Amino acid sequence: MATSSNRATSRQTVQSAEIGAEVLKALARLGPAASLTSLADSAGMAPAKAHRYLQAMIASGLAAQEKQSGRYTLGPEAIKIGMAALAQIDVVGSISESLPDLRDETAHTCFVAVWGSQGATVVRVMESIGEVTVLTRPGAKMPLLRSATGLTFAAWLPPRERDVDAARESAELQAQLHDPESPLCARIESIRQSGLSVVQGLMVPGIDAMAAPIFGARSEIVAVVTLIGTDNSFGRSPDGPLARKLSAFAKDASAKLGAPG
Repeated sequence: MATSSNRATSRQTVQSAEIGAEVLKALARLGPAASLTSLADSAGMAPAKAHRYLQAMIASGLAAQEKQSGRYTLGPEAIKIGMAALAQIDVVGSISESLPDLRDETAHTCFVAVWGSQGATVVRVMESIGEVTVLTRPGAKMPLLRSATGLTFAAWLPPRERDVDAARESAELQAQLHDPESPLCARIESIRQSGLSVVQGLMVPGIDAMAAPIFGARSEIVAVVTLIGTDNSFGRSPDGPLARKLSAFAKDASAKLGAPG
């Protein structure tokens, strides 16, 4: 039978773990190096208290202190934990589990595409019920510069990786991609600024699409989520309810994958 003393000790242990976790999360938020004052403020505690926990974390390898500046960083053990967590993330599965909700909330077919050896590749599809079926199937390749999905990848992919796939496009589009003053480059920059790509009947007449990027823990684009529908039912406004729902979905999916806020 647990005594009151044992219960008190157990509560203190739990509280200490919770406080330590807050300090660790503050280290992650404020990286790559943070002062004691900023860490204490971020964790919501007095500097002296934060200092005690930091010293314990340094001893366990969860934190480290720079000799010259005195600032604190994540330690080697924390980095190992982070890398292990990244290795366990199922990017497609994490995004796909919420895809039915996006389909139901928007009443439009939606799909997730990732960047593969053949470019933007559809991996999950949720077709809307009761609307004209748009035939997008897992395994389908989306053109880089002629689809909302592809243009979203083009806006955030490293140029070298993007340009390899651009070689499949027409000579005119390839030339525009390397001309900073071209309409295509202006469109890609607009996608970066707004976080959305909207295409009207570009691939299939009468079919519109809206896409948003999903980012990983290193702020790299890992997937694109796209909504498609007929032009008489599709709200194309970048500030409209459809755009807000898509942006919220992409932001939430990115957060689950560890993307910085």
